[in-house]
Amino acid sequence: MKIECMKLMLGMDEQTIESRFKILLATDNHLGYLEKDPVRGNDSFAAFAEILALAQEEKVDFILLGGDLFHDNKPSRKCMHKTMTMLRQFCMGDKPCLFDFVSAQDETFKDAFATVNYCDPNYNVSIPIFSIHGNHDDPSGDGDLCALDLLSAAGLVNYFGRADAVDDVQISPMLLKKSDVKLAVYGMGNIRDERLFRTFTSKKVRMFRPKEDKDDWFNVFVLHQNRVKRGPTNYIPESFLPDFLHLVVWGHEHDCLIDLEQNEEKGFFITQPGSSVATSLSEGEMIPKHVGILEIHPDKQFKLEKVALKTVRPFVMDDIVLADCNLLRRSDEKNVDEVLADKVEEMITTARNIWKAAHPDVDEGDFPRPLIRLRVDYSNFSTLNPQRFGQRFVDRVANPKDILYFFRKRQATPGAGSNKVGFDMPTTIPERLDKIQVEDLVDEFLAAQSLEILPENGIGEAVRLFVEKEDKDAISDFYADSLKRTQASLNKAAPEIIFDESNLMKQISKEKLEASAEISIERARVFETGKSKRRVATNDDSDDEPVRESGPLFSDNDDDDPPPVKTVPKKAAARGTKASAAKAAPAPKKRAAPAAASKAPSKRRKKAADTEDEDDEDALVANSDKDEDDFVVESPAPAPQKTTRSSASSSRPSSSSTSRSKAAAPNLKQSTLNFGASSASSSSAAPVAKPKSSAASVSTPQARASAKKPAAKRATVFEGDSDEDEDEGTTFANFGKRAGGGR
Repeated sequence: MKIECMKLMLGMDEQTIESRFKILLATDNHLGYLEKDPVRGNDSFAAFAEILALAQEEKVDFILLGGDLFHDNKPSRKCMHKTMTMLRQFCMGDKPCLFDFVSAQDETFKDAFATVNYCDPNYNVSIPIFSIHGNHDDPSGDGDLCALDLLSAAGLVNYFGRADAVDDVQISPMLLKKSDVKLAVYGMGNIRDERLFRTFTSKKVRMFRPKEDKDDWFNVFVLHQNRVKRGPTNYIPESFLPDFLHLVVWGHEHDCLIDLEQNEEKGFFITQPGSSVATSLSEGEMIPKHVGILEIHPDKQFKLEKVALKTVRPFVMDDIVLADCNLLRRSDEKNVDEVLADKVEEMITTARNIWKAAHPDVDEGDFPRPLIRLRVDYSNFSTLNPQRFGQRFVDRVANPKDILYFFRKRQATPGAGSNKVGFDMPTTIPERLDKIQVEDLVDEFLAAQSLEILPENGIGEAVRLFVEKEDKDAISDFYADSLKRTQASLNKAAPEIIFDESNLMKQISKEKLEASAEISIERARVFETGKSKRRVATNDDSDDEPVRESGPLFSDNDDDDPPPVKTVPKKAAARGTKASAAKAAPAPKKRAAPAAASKAPSKRRKKAADTEDEDDEDALVANSDKDEDDFVVESPAPAPQKTTRSSASSSRPSSSSTSRSKAAAPNLKQSTLNFGASSASSSSAAPVAKPKSSAASVSTPQARASAKKPAAKRATVFEGDSDEDEDEGTTFANFGKRAGGGR
């Protein structure tokens, strides 16, 4: 279809069509929230349908979602059916997409089709949707897939922003062009905040920029992380983000702070659209819900218009202190009940007035049941049954079971040195559970136990996957893997160990120590939901980056930065082979109690955390090339590697060198594996010693044969990576040939 026909169809002149991008911004839709509730079950779908209808009415170029499209990690069939129906109803049609996708699509979309849906000739997409995943709908389980993968395979949503590794995050932009407006959209799906914080401080988050005309692009970054500091490292400071960004769309926080806020230090603007449905009865959810219409004009001029959502259920929250109510006696429960009921009636009237003001043309009979939350300070009074109290408001309030929220003030303990007034743990169980993580409960329980075979940290991770990600096989798989590993270790042990109880328990404790260390390394290095098999495959696919570092990857002008050092990929110690397991920890000279063995991994973790905390908390940004002719990467400067005792130790079979190399294995510091000759090695790489000459690391012929197998396989992987590097010379000038333009 010719461009002139497109202009006539849209009823707009040439200058208006080609001079701006128009984008709808929304986050945290939480489709399927309380879908079985007879009153509130349709709230999330109604709000999302309103958002899609608004996109149609405003004739936006595309919709940008900031994560948590679904509330559950595995949405029900009913939820998926409703979602796909709405997407097909509002996003399919003959309206042309008047912008070009000029970057390599296969680098942005990692599915089997590797193409943006509006360029697919099998679909008529009128409004493309680009979305990252959040913490509710992140990849997990068998295949490491999420609900967005299903929508992407169906051609309904363009899923992007998924990192390949949590300890080395590389973000390439989607490059979109509409006449004179150039737009670069960066996306990063949710990663656990503590791990991402550590990755930022270790300067392993890199954002690539086009090398040619990099200053002509309007840069938008969408992420789904904690913005508010909920712990020392349980958030992402705004100062971590690079200063070349123009706009940051922040998901995950439900407070609607959609008005533009400028970061004075970095200069970019931040918008936080918030959720489109209330998923908790908190103050943040009381703020009126909005979405944003972003317009980007030439010369990187932009404006953001906020649009209030009209289908959102009204929500009113208030406080009452029973001690301040006159003529109210502590033992008079009936009068307390009447006072609280009158207060709720007043709040219902307030909600009705707010609804009328927002919907002047709507009949009063269509007033929806509001959400009411009354926080009651019952100090020196007795509480009521919240569910019994709410029965009188069943037909008038959407949440009759949890209208009341009881709490009480407590005086500071004498002699504590503080006059501050605190609050007790609330008496309503749902509020408590909202603030407690399942892994914290498991860790607290296991800390008081004395397990002899199973590693405690593995149990916590398995329970978390079972509860949060609904992985029904997580616990059984963990027990089966642990039992299989212990049996294999005992089968390879000498007969005198098996038939001697003290030696048997020593061997079991040693095996548990090694397993716990490997689990700690895996939890710190890979995705929270990734399994060991996926971790190995991911590292095999990403080995090309260390190989490319041997060449002129970084093109910044900072001469003070040290040259990049090629590092050996850290997979051998995590494969679970017996050769690597023998290196994980030195054999104890005397029998160690099971409780003492269980504490050893925590010491390693603490030592590793202390080392990582030495890095600066501010992520320094430097220009770099992803490929020699393609990108300029904005990334922190690589920190100089520290020389460890393991890498400097001699290969002579002495007892001291044996203990040092074994102790260094859990920290993944050794670099003594021989991968054969490789053209990717650089002069700055650490010297590599052959395993054959190291009697300290391989003591038996069986162990030597076992240690050789991973090395031979890794050599093959490096050769494949070298071949891949030869195909990465595509420049942005050729991206138009690889990616189709808009209709």
